[in-house]
Amino acid sequence: MALPPSRIRDPRDAPVLRWGILGAGHIAAAMTQALLEGTGQQVVAIGSRDRDRARRFAQSFGVAGFHGSYEDLVADPQVDAVYVATPHSEHRDHALLAIAAGKHVLVEKAFTRNAREAAEVLTAAEAAGVTCVEAMWSRFLPGYDVVRRAVEEGVLGDVRVVQADHGQLLYPDGPARLAAPELAGGALLDLGVYPVHLAAMLLPRIEAVRAVGTLTPLGVDEHESIALHGADGAVAALTACMSATTATVATIAGTRARLDLAGPFYQPTAIRLTDPAGEVLEVWEPEVHEAHLGLRYEAVELARCVADGRRESPLLPWDETRRVMALMDEVRAQLGVLLPGE
Repeated sequence: MALPPSRIRDPRDAPVLRWGILGAGHIAAAMTQALLEGTGQQVVAIGSRDRDRARRFAQSFGVAGFHGSYEDLVADPQVDAVYVATPHSEHRDHALLAIAAGKHVLVEKAFTRNAREAAEVLTAAEAAGVTCVEAMWSRFLPGYDVVRRAVEEGVLGDVRVVQADHGQLLYPDGPARLAAPELAGGALLDLGVYPVHLAAMLLPRIEAVRAVGTLTPLGVDEHESIALHGADGAVAALTACMSATTATVATIAGTRARLDLAGPFYQPTAIRLTDPAGEVLEVWEPEVHEAHLGLRYEAVELARCVADGRRESPLLPWDETRRVMALMDEVRAQLGVLLPGE
């Protein structure tokens, strides 16, 4: 019994796109660094609502172009693809802005606030004939392909249990956006999306969702526990928390073997294959452990899709994005989280 190799190709071999980064915050900086290290992709422009901030950001990475509005960024003829790196509350509008300008678009997770907004974006992308991918970076990492193949090829037997947790101490003294309903704050869309995506990848049909949790005084979710029941009888136990740090590990247990993903499970990390007697059979290690350099895999996947004439990625198809957003809608409904405008 052994782990199959990853099928994910070297990011340096991908066709080259000219990228515009929409937003100038932490995740925008991480993606820019990832694109500039270990890929042939070009970052040609940065867009921010503050022109000075865009200029400083661009200069810090040696990027020539910068714009003081998102409208100017997406109108830039040098830009082929736009990475949307603004808060969840803005993803729909900014993705639609880029799509209307004829740009391919990589939209940071959570893709939108809800399934309705996700459908709007994907419908617009289809009508415009552009490629659109949800930037759930875990789904594009080499390690996740090892997991995917191990399940598909029966290495684990029948999957019976999926467990994953994601807790970071980010509230109440962390980023203000996480506490703000108007910015689609809360643990689920920021942190819980990782365990939910993992479970969705491993349980292709989910028949039941149960969620309990605690809300903040402003009505966003502080933490939650989610139970999923698959059509084949498999179950998933997922937790997310923004007021405490958890181990952030994942386990996929099957009838023949178990996979343990070391923390943080959603980043490039070690994957351990263990038999029912507890013997470790193999440990898979990523080539690059440095966390956010893994963001490059989702970007080059979009570049490959563009070159191949694909509107969506086979690693994370549009129907899967819709399904995950619908799952999270159901969790929020059971918790009683209603965002402004919903």
